[in-house]
Amino acid sequence: MSADPIGVFDSGIGGLTVVRAIKELLPAESVVYFGDTARVPYGSKSPQTVVRFSLENAAFLQTKHVKLLVVACNTASSVSMPALGERFDIPFTGVIEPGVRAAAGLTKNGVVGVIGTLGTIGSGAYQKALKRYEAISRVVAQPSPLLVPLVEEGWLDHRITRAVVEEYTAPLVREGIDTLVLGCTHYPLIKKVLMDVVGESVTLVDSAEATASEVSSMLESKGLSSDSDRGESSYYVSDIPLKFQEIAQRFLGRSVPLVTQVEVGE
Repeated sequence: MSADPIGVFDSGIGGLTVVRAIKELLPAESVVYFGDTARVPYGSKSPQTVVRFSLENAAFLQTKHVKLLVVACNTASSVSMPALGERFDIPFTGVIEPGVRAAAGLTKNGVVGVIGTLGTIGSGAYQKALKRYEAISRVVAQPSPLLVPLVEEGWLDHRITRAVVEEYTAPLVREGIDTLVLGCTHYPLIKKVLMDVVGESVTLVDSAEATASEVSSMLESKGLSSDSDRGESSYYVSDIPLKFQEIAQRFLGRSVPLVTQVEVGE
């Protein structure tokens, strides 16, 4: 199984930052990515619907003989992990727990902030997970819905993006956070702006990087690490939206030569 790929799914394209982090950390690993672009966003769907979509996405990736599954969607990670564990016997991880664990290990004063979409922050998944750690005494959560469209527009260091980041993070800084969890897979693309705005006293936790580290540890502990020279990547979507190739290149830092459209579910 060590030569088999890692499967990654997301509601859209944001999970490509997780693919990028995995490939940077584990270049020998092959990755199969599925973006459910026909049914994005998941944040506005009911938990039951998100669980159903997640099971269908995982079932598709299982047909690609993946050795490990990554749920690179914050909404899906918050509600579908138990159902995935019941249905599939392959190891899997989401993006919430790795980021939370990293934040707990980094905070010095125990005050941790988290930014994410309305759906993710509204679910309380990060807040609940962060509060399980003794090192964290207070969690300050801030919905930041305008950041996703700004990232997809390519305004990664635009004055408007900077102004929006300042607006969203000001309450967190006032609360005295020393650690900020990026609770959306789009946000790593604007890390530079976030770091400039919140200042050196606040440590950013990139959930994509934390998830890649988790994947590395899981593969090593289960004896599933690839011994190939360099892994391959393949990309599947349930619908090919306008500008997908352009946005995917921005997220991955390189071109995507081939994206295949497939149907999942009913």
